[in-house]
Amino acid sequence: MSYLFTSESVSEGHPDKIADQISDALIDHFLAYDADSKVACETLVTTGQVVLAGEVKSKAYLDVQKIARDTINKIGYTKGEYQFDGNSCGVLSAIHEQSQDINQGVDRASKEEQGAGDQGMMFGYATNETENFMPLALEISHRLLKELAALRRELIEIPYLRPDAKAQVTLQYSDNNVPERIDAIVVSTQHDDFDEDETMLAKIKSDIINILVPRVKATFSQEVQTLFGDDIKFHINPTGKFVIGGPHGDAGLTGRKIIVDTYGGKGAHGGGAFSGKDPSKVDRSAAYATRHIAKNLVAAGVATEILVQVSYAIGVVEPMGIFVNTYGTSKIDLTDGQIAEIVTSIFDMRPFAIEERLKLRNPIYTETAAYGHMGRTPEVKTVVFESPYEGTKEIEVETFTWEKLDYVEKVKQAFKL
Repeated sequence: MSYLFTSESVSEGHPDKIADQISDALIDHFLAYDADSKVACETLVTTGQVVLAGEVKSKAYLDVQKIARDTINKIGYTKGEYQFDGNSCGVLSAIHEQSQDINQGVDRASKEEQGAGDQGMMFGYATNETENFMPLALEISHRLLKELAALRRELIEIPYLRPDAKAQVTLQYSDNNVPERIDAIVVSTQHDDFDEDETMLAKIKSDIINILVPRVKATFSQEVQTLFGDDIKFHINPTGKFVIGGPHGDAGLTGRKIIVDTYGGKGAHGGGAFSGKDPSKVDRSAAYATRHIAKNLVAAGVATEILVQVSYAIGVVEPMGIFVNTYGTSKIDLTDGQIAEIVTSIFDMRPFAIEERLKLRNPIYTETAAYGHMGRTPEVKTVVFESPYEGTKEIEVETFTWEKLDYVEKVKQAFKL
């Protein structure tokens, strides 16, 4: 019998995502001016206020208030009527120096012997149900909100949109775990005030169904487009008007959308947030590394769905172990334990090796902080940073390196595929 599975996403203007983007903007600026920076910063946003907290060890000195304000303005909170905007909100910094007790477990005389920045377990997941090896319900949710943000900025077809929004997609799967149809789509979007609530709600529902959804549908392959049937159940702003939103409607915190950031409830999650952490924190770097492993294994044909777990002890160089689950979809005559042993021989999972392999000591993180850290497209680009204290810096970086399929041939050779 078929079954239903749901994933959700949130927009860049969601309070928790504002917090994530500010934290990652701080990371990028510290890494731009000092690639060896150690940073763990948290952000709280609420009505008219931003609070920055955390620990930093860096040679760079930054205007963290300006970075926060610039990030908020870029997202789209630029009007006083939102009760939260980048130019007028208060920004309080409570960032202090990193604890030496933590630092001594990470920094070593030899960078290769760098210990893990914390204990914990991290998971990477991949499935062949989409071209980017991501779960389809989450991918559709992300694209709905990316297009909604594009429409908001265009100010043409849907000119009344405000930055805060959420989307949710429910798929029907067959018994053999293949998507059959989209069962339901939920979209809640903040909007300008209207004179009449009923007119407003009808207008928003019509625009989402007739403008947004077709734009999103067109971005997918023909195979996925067939899942957009005429029987989709739409719930558009189901509670009614949504004028009060953003940090004025709900406080936001760094790290509260970790399922949105990863696989939408598929696979597993170790519990650690990503944003605001430099790559010495394995919560972030090892989660990227396990995604890299899982994606290359699926792309190489080892299995159609794979979960990879790695675990660490703080200050210890080698991981505690690697676990692989192919969910019974393995295409080779090996147990999951045997697959894990071969994976260990292909991928060096020491923290510094991960940083080097994926080029993580670069300012590449602001882009990760909205619409998911996984399933994105790698790109080589030049980024520019400006600081009243450190000057202007131009750096060529490669984004989303953990999404590259650069180990497929090595995997095929190791597994004799």
